[in-house]
Parts: sequence; C-alpha cells; structure tokens
Amino acid sequence: MGAVDNPFFARVWTALSAREPQKLRRLREESLAGLTGRVLEVGAGTGTTFALYPSTVTEVVAVEPERRLADIAEQAAARAPVPVRLTTDTIEAFTADEPFDAVVCALVLCSVEDADSVVAQLLSLLRPGGELRYLEHEAGHGMRARMQRVADATVWPRLAGNCHSHRHTEAAIAAAGFEVTQTRREWIFPAWVPMPVNEFTIGRAVRPGG
Repeated sequence: MGAVDNPFFARVWTALSAREPQKLRRLREESLAGLTGRVLEVGAGTGTTFALYPSTVTEVVAVEPERRLADIAEQAAARAPVPVRLTTDTIEAFTADEPFDAVVCALVLCSVEDADSVVAQLLSLLRPGGELRYLEHEAGHGMRARMQRVADATVWPRLAGNCHSHRHTEAAIAAAGFEVTQTRREWIFPAWVPMPVNEFTIGRAVRPGG
C-alpha cells in the first residue's frame, strides 16, 4: 500500500486546516504537551501539529499517504522546531526498526479502513510504557448517533476522506490492549450545530509493561 491520490479531499482539508477553530488548535497543543523522545504521528495531513511539538521531542516520524497533503506537510516540516521525517506510506504498510516513545493520532482513526487492526498495530509500534495521544471523533448518542449513522452510510466518507463519524474509537483503543489513563469529551462547535463530527475525545493511553 503506497501513496494515496485523493485530490478532492486534499483541497478540502488544505482549506479547512488553514482555518481551524482556536479550540481545536488548543486541543492539539494539549494532546502534544509533555511528549519526549521519538514520536510517530499518524495522518499528518498538512503538518498542522508540527509547530506545536515541545522541544523535548527528539524526532517526529510523520505518516501521510495523500501525496498532495504530504507535499504541504514537507514545507511545514522544514519550519518545525523539532526534526520531522515524513513518509507517504499508509499506516497499514508502515514498519519501524525500533519502537517509539509515543504515537500521536489526531482526526485519523475515523478514516482508516479497519480501526481495530490499526490500533493494534500502533500498540506494537510503541515501547512498553509508551503513550498513545489521541484527539479523535467519537460516536455520539441519541439523535446525534442516528445522524452519524446516516452520514456514514451516505455521502460523508466520500466528502471527508473516508471519515466515519460514528466510530467507538476509545473502545477500540482499550480493546487493543492499551490502558486509558486520561480521557474527556469536548465539543468544537455548539451541540446544536448539525454536524456529525462536533464531538471529540481527547485522551492518553499507555502500552502496559513499562
């Protein structure tokens, strides 16, 4: 599995990432706070997070398979305060010679084909005691859950780069063998806004054994 060619989503995501709500940017900063050592970032997009890494990070290996987004991310990597190495592998095809101290996932586990297998792979790429930092869409409840299911079954994945809004992402993380140590839900826009991806989960999970 090599680079991805999705020109429509690349244009949409480039525009959206340039105008992210301040609350989402603050959540990104919080998700990266305190990281150290070698970090694997999955689904780097346009490199939005690169400028936010603390100086205690020694290297970021960033996975972004959409080639247009990867080109923009390369420019962001050149301006980053920490070393960033970009690869256009898909996460499913990615391998590493040594484990990472942390893995960062932001708005990406909703779009992989098999979230359970990807999360299990992320566990294997971490050293024992290493952290998964995640900021992801989460399945809602009641009327919002019904809206998400309809969106996921119709046009939303086609418009949003295979995003599936009604995924129980945190449950998949725990089921893979991670120990969830911190978690909470946040709304990016008011709850009444009829968007399937208003609600996010921000959390930290540890690979046991460290």
